[in-house]
Amino acid sequence: MTDDRKETSTAGETALLQWRQMSDHLERLRQGQAADQAFCTATRESHALIGALPPRYGTVLSGLLDRMESSALFTEESCSFSRKDLLESLQLWLDKARLQLPGAGTSAPVGHT
Repeated sequence: MTDDRKETSTAGETALLQWRQMSDHLERLRQGQAADQAFCTATRESHALIGALPPRYGTVLSGLLDRMESSALFTEESCSFSRKDLLESLQLWLDKARLQLPGAGTSAPVGHT
């Protein structure tokens, strides 16, 4: 395998690993076993995943994470914020992102609703 191909393969594997970690972390959020800020921090550090996707994915993800971080001001559902809707939007982002990654047709869990 050439160096370029090896680097691409490694980057793709890292992106997929980060996708799986984000997916697992989101599930822990749903179950109340993880903190929002920890999820946001870890997700923002998923550079291989974000870099492997079209730029619009990074823009959308950043907006979702900004909403999650600002929601820390609310202790419950409000008319301007729904945690359930936000978690569903993050899951949708993950589902669509997975289809953009190498090997999208194989072993891609879809939806956790």
